[in-house]
Amino acid sequence: MGSCGFLVNVKRSEVVAAALPVQEHWLPMSNLDLLLPPLDVGVFFCYKKNNDTTSIPEKNLTTTPTENMVATVKKALAQALVSFYPFAGEVVQNRLGEPELLCNNRGVDFLHAYSDIELKDLDLYHPDTSIHGKFVPFKKQGVLSIQVTELKCGGLVIGCTFDHRVADAHSANMFFTAWADIAQAKGTATYTAPSLRRSLLNPRRPTTYDAAIDDLYVLLSSLPPPKELKASDDRLLSRIYYIEGKEIGQLQSMASYNGCRRTKLESFSAFLWKTIAEGSCAQIKKVNLGIVVDGRKRLKGRDNEEKIFSMENYFGNVLSIPYAEASVCDLKEMNLDGVADMIHACIEGANKEDHFLGMIDWVEEHRPQPAAAAIYCKNNEDEEAIVVSSGLPFPVAQMNFGWGMPDFGSYHFHWGGQTGYVMPMPSVSREGDWIVYMHLMKKHLDIVESKAAHVFRPLDPAYLKMNKGC
Repeated sequence: MGSCGFLVNVKRSEVVAAALPVQEHWLPMSNLDLLLPPLDVGVFFCYKKNNDTTSIPEKNLTTTPTENMVATVKKALAQALVSFYPFAGEVVQNRLGEPELLCNNRGVDFLHAYSDIELKDLDLYHPDTSIHGKFVPFKKQGVLSIQVTELKCGGLVIGCTFDHRVADAHSANMFFTAWADIAQAKGTATYTAPSLRRSLLNPRRPTTYDAAIDDLYVLLSSLPPPKELKASDDRLLSRIYYIEGKEIGQLQSMASYNGCRRTKLESFSAFLWKTIAEGSCAQIKKVNLGIVVDGRKRLKGRDNEEKIFSMENYFGNVLSIPYAEASVCDLKEMNLDGVADMIHACIEGANKEDHFLGMIDWVEEHRPQPAAAAIYCKNNEDEEAIVVSSGLPFPVAQMNFGWGMPDFGSYHFHWGGQTGYVMPMPSVSREGDWIVYMHLMKKHLDIVESKAAHVFRPLDPAYLKMNKGC
């Protein structure tokens, strides 16, 4: 694999299964899982050269320090898959054409690679050309694929790709932290095992749901053919930006008023929504903004301690994507606090137990017809859509396999549709700062960079001080 002036060569390819036997069985998808189409999500972590070789858990005097690091990652993976065995399975179709998870311990495709690039020279600002398919692998089989790449400078990149139908970001984050915890555990690891109780998301009898759900989710059979791209500016590209904490704080102040304090995510989303609307061409009349809402806190119940614990650690998808609509004219005229009010109301409408129970029942009434979030299916010529998903719980600082936390980490969602996707995540460079992954139309990225350059800084390895030591 080669591009952008550097090569990535696979040294070894193997399949890593769970360290202990897994009795083969079927794990049904929940109704909320069924709202996800076949999409793969990428994640990657970058580590500088480790000068303290004594800290590497797996030490072999006949191999290099980076090879010992790779061995540590692989051994911990096999142990983590004992509890997170769905990641070692396969997604297959049942007789109704719906996906189901076969937990057969087929294992995880594991690639050990080498690249002749140094970490300080890796162009993280353009992940489509520097990361996608090079350090974050294409998943060919199974549920999860992992690639560990040694760098010329002695650094390391760990890239993962997983099937979104099996796990959301919360589930993946549980796995990542358990994986790292196992790697550096000298005795028994302290991670919490995932809950796989699908009964927690069973439909009600009789089913019932609010009519508003019909506006948030659509049957794929009801959709028109996707529109053709008419200009190169309509293609989606990925960029990674850096936002300083002081800029986030200023946006929050502008979005709050009279003691009504909006969250940082609401304030950021409002600013992004308004910025893109202000730069839209005359043809675009409406811009829709969706917000991903995690339903675990709403579905865990009030007095049942066992259910509270199970939902907090539930492995699967527990997501809703409500969205707000507004005309370009209205967004241009509104102050930032007014735009933030719309986003807050959008989130609050979905941040309820009955909303998620209604989603489960809606899917039950329409099975086995496949469905998806409506925000991902906007197809009108005069409107555009963007989804913001909070990656602020992303545990990048906890991804210590025994030689220190990563110097950078990010999700990578190169999903290929026409709805933009944005995920802010915590920076390990400085507390309070954000890394922001954007997968948007080129024209939207141009708008962001021209109208909000003071907020969105193109990611620069030197700015992250990654050039020290690697």
